[in-house]
Amino acid sequence: MVTLGLVVARFNRSVTDGMAEAAREAADERGAEVAETLRVPGAYDSPLAADRLARRERIDAVAVVGAIVTGDTDHDRVIAGSAADGLTEVSLERDTPVTFGVSGPGMSGAEARERVEKGAEAVHAAIDLVEEL
Repeated sequence: MVTLGLVVARFNRSVTDGMAEAAREAADERGAEVAETLRVPGAYDSPLAADRLARRERIDAVAVVGAIVTGDTDHDRVIAGSAADGLTEVSLERDTPVTFGVSGPGMSGAEARERVEKGAEAVHAAIDLVEEL
């Protein structure tokens, strides 16, 4: 059985709660266990939490979910790029799959709500990587 850590951003919670639920359902469907869930303020904060989970011996992979909605500036692009880079670094340094189930940047709140399945996709990718590697 694959044991997962799940990181969930609280920012845009109306979206990320659904993403987390989709992630848990996907894990159940695949016979995996979400052993621990860490909630962080936003997607930008997810690399540290993912790193803490990836350090744990019982965690085979980490799935990260969040939603980055566009605003009046390019801030959403900065957040998305930083989060993606940080999560990639964690995955490579810890030799543990860390998957990016963060929707955005450049989308509205309505578009984000239509993408709650990204939570399930992140879990499927994590399990697939564990099984392949």
